[in-house]
Amino acid sequence: MARPVKKTQQQWKNEILNAAQNLFITKGYQKTSISDIMKEVEGAKGMFYRCFQSKEEVMQELGNQMFFHNNPFEEIKKRTDLNGLQKIKELLLLNQSDTKRNDINMQAISILKDPHILASAIESNRKVLTPLWYELLEEGKNDGSIQTEYTKELSELLPLINFWLLPSVYHATADEIYHKYCFIMEVLCHMGLPIIDDSMLLSDKKIFTDAVEK
Repeated sequence: MARPVKKTQQQWKNEILNAAQNLFITKGYQKTSISDIMKEVEGAKGMFYRCFQSKEEVMQELGNQMFFHNNPFEEIKKRTDLNGLQKIKELLLLNQSDTKRNDINMQAISILKDPHILASAIESNRKVLTPLWYELLEEGKNDGSIQTEYTKELSELLPLINFWLLPSVYHATADEIYHKYCFIMEVLCHMGLPIIDDSMLLSDKKIFTDAVEK
């Protein structure tokens, strides 16, 4: 009789992430326990702690994994029919259409109350997103679709906007967050980056109501 193949730690890690993703989306992050996750993968709790330090770490890694698996920046680079500004607008639409990742991001709002997790998330965004934004902004500046001398500054600002809008970081009602969002879009427009039109502003309002509820 053949012995069952022993899973590697990486295999366990992948299975835990897959199970956590399904549970966070269907059951909710707060209502999902480590025991729930390990029950799904038929593993002991000790194996969880060999792979991750906490449920919060699972959420962080899951968000990163989902981004790199379906990176909208890489997808938009292939579009030779769009100028820089059009690529950025299309990028925002692609980002909104990734419902699974957006759901996970919504679930993650509560853990960003932890200053250590918040600092880690900001640093991750700085390292990953700032260079990607800079490349797109420079393309738009070079082809004339973006009129600004502040591509470097904008590339550093854009990844920070979401944190400023989070009610877990800066307490605010849905209406107050939406007002801040309109302010940011107006500032970006004056900086030569008109990325949102009125119809998109209206469709985005529900996002802030959901964020406050989370």
